[in-house]
Amino acid sequence: MKFIFPQNYNFKNKLFGVIDYSTIFLNLFWDLIVFIFINLFNNLNIKIFLFFVFCFPLFLFSFFGFNGENIFYVFSYILKFIFKKKLLLFQKNNF
Repeated sequence: MKFIFPQNYNFKNKLFGVIDYSTIFLNLFWDLIVFIFINLFNNLNIKIFLFFVFCFPLFLFSFFGFNGENIFYVFSYILKFIFKKKLLLFQKNNF
């Protein structure tokens, strides 16, 4: 059986067809930073709670959110919007 892919088809490598590899590396890097910070505490319950509070939302956004968009692109779009706001609504002067 032959599969014909169009020339403009953008093939992205993903783990299990769900998450981009760059997103996985970003999640692992963030988890490592949080894990190093959390080791300052002694109580195991506090460690588990803080790890879930800081790591689980990013994991959910990278897994379910952004309609399959790469998380690096989403962060770059957000930063561009924050630092380069443009006036999108104009007032009409009727004199």
